[in-house]
Amino acid sequence: MNRPLLLWIGLAAAFFVAVMASLAIGSVSISPSLVWNALVDGPREGAPYQTEHTIVWQLRMPRMLLALSVGGGLAVIGVAMQALVRNPLAEPYILGVSSGASVGASVFYLGFLPPLLSKTLSMPLAAFIGALGAILIVFFAARTGPRLSTARLLLAGVAVSSFLAAITAFVTYASPSPDRIRTVLFWLLGSFQSARWDTVWLPLVVSGSGLIVLWVLARPLDALVTGEEPARSLGIPVEALKRILILLAAAVTGVLVAASGIIGFVGLIIPHAVRFVVGASHRRVIPAAFAGGALFLLLADLAARSVLSGQELPVGILTAICGVPFFLVLLRRTKMLPS
Repeated sequence: MNRPLLLWIGLAAAFFVAVMASLAIGSVSISPSLVWNALVDGPREGAPYQTEHTIVWQLRMPRMLLALSVGGGLAVIGVAMQALVRNPLAEPYILGVSSGASVGASVFYLGFLPPLLSKTLSMPLAAFIGALGAILIVFFAARTGPRLSTARLLLAGVAVSSFLAAITAFVTYASPSPDRIRTVLFWLLGSFQSARWDTVWLPLVVSGSGLIVLWVLARPLDALVTGEEPARSLGIPVEALKRILILLAAAVTGVLVAASGIIGFVGLIIPHAVRFVVGASHRRVIPAAFAGGALFLLLADLAARSVLSGQELPVGILTAICGVPFFLVLLRRTKMLPS
C-alpha cells in the first residue's frame, strides 16, 4: 500500500476520533453515544437529552467547524507562500497580515477609534481592515517597476510586521482600560471561544475557496518552485501568478485572523509534514495540507480546552509551542533566501 493512500486512511480515522472528542470533551463532558445521537437527530428542538443536544449543536459544532476551516486555510496558504518565495520558512504571516490584524483589533477594542467608527465596526472587521492595510503596504513596498521581487517581499514583510507590532504594544500600554487588555491579548493569541453559527460560514467559504483556487493552480505552482525563469520558459505568467497568490493570501488569512485571532506556525508545520508523505507535487500537497491543517488545529483546540482544569488556553500558545522548535530545526537545514 503506497504512502499517500495510507495518509488519507490515517487522516480519515483521526478525523473521526478528533471530531467525536471535540464534541464530547469540554466544561461539560458528554458521552460518545449521546454525541452520536445528537448528530443523528440533527439540530432540532425537543430531542431527548435536550441540554446535551444544545451543547453539541449550538456551542461545540460551530467551534469545531471554525477550527477546521482556520487550520485548513492557514495550511494551504502556507503552501502557497512557500511556493511564492521558494523558501521553506515562509508561512501566512510573513506578509505582516497578523501584525496588521493585531493593530486593528487593539485600536478598536481598547477604545482608540472615534465614536462614529466604533459604532460602525466590530473587532473582527477592524482586524480584517488592519490586515488588508498591512498587505497592501508590503505589496507596494516590494514592487520594482512592473515586477514583484520575492526578496523585497520578505524584507518588507519583516519590516512592516515589526512596525505594526510596536504600534500594538504602544496602544496596549497606553490603554485607559486595563480590564480589556486581557481580552485583547487572549484574542490576539488565537481562540475559537466566540464561534457561533452566524460567524462560522465566512471562514468556511473562504477556506474552501482558497483550497479550490490553489488546487487549480497546482501545475503553475510546481513550475514556480523551480524558479521564475524556468517557469516563464514553460509559459507561466509569473507576475500575474505572484499577484494572485498575494491577494489570495491576504484575503484568506485576513478573514481567518478576523474570525479566530492570530494562530501561527500552522502554515509552516503542516506543508512540510505532508510533503514528507505525498511528495512535492502541489496536486497532492494542497488537499493533504488542508486536511492535515484542519486536523492539527482541531487537536490543538481540544488540548487548549483540556490542559488546565476549568480554564481555556489560547490556541496560539499551543501552536507556538509546537511550531518554534520545528522552525529552529528547519532553520538549521535551510539555505539562505533566494535573490
